[in-house]
Amino acid sequence: MTEKNIAAEVQMVAFKLEKEEFAVDIKQVREVLKMTQVTPLPQSAQYIEGVINLRGEVIPVVDLRKRFELSEEQRNKQTRIIIVEIKGNDVGLIVDSVTEVLRFSSTAIQAPPTRIAGTRTDLIKGVGKIDNRLLIILELEKILSTEEIIALDEITLNDKVKQ
Repeated sequence: MTEKNIAAEVQMVAFKLEKEEFAVDIKQVREVLKMTQVTPLPQSAQYIEGVINLRGEVIPVVDLRKRFELSEEQRNKQTRIIIVEIKGNDVGLIVDSVTEVLRFSSTAIQAPPTRIAGTRTDLIKGVGKIDNRLLIILELEKILSTEEIIALDEITLNDKVKQ
């Protein structure tokens, strides 16, 4: 493999929500956890599940099913929390399962469709094609609004002060 080929590849962590496959840039993924107890936060957005304690650090957790307005499903042993960095903050994303780490050639990633009725295309960075599979590559910075990130940051900061 030449240096050009290496530079043109992107590694992604692939996961499932319902029957759809999604991916996020591996550079933004801190770790993948088995589902754990999440402490609910009062008066937060319906898709903010709460917070977890990860080695002494309070991490806000978002349920991606709720964020994308998908039907709720019973969690099982495949359910995972992906810890990602969004705008300098660690955030947990609850997903149905993490499937694999994939390498995409930059030519295998297409720009997202400009408009699809009933779809928030601003959350999509692109669409990756591998064999007969299409993976929706998420724009993590758009998962939460700036105001929500600030609010979550204040919650985690307040919790650190109490410790």
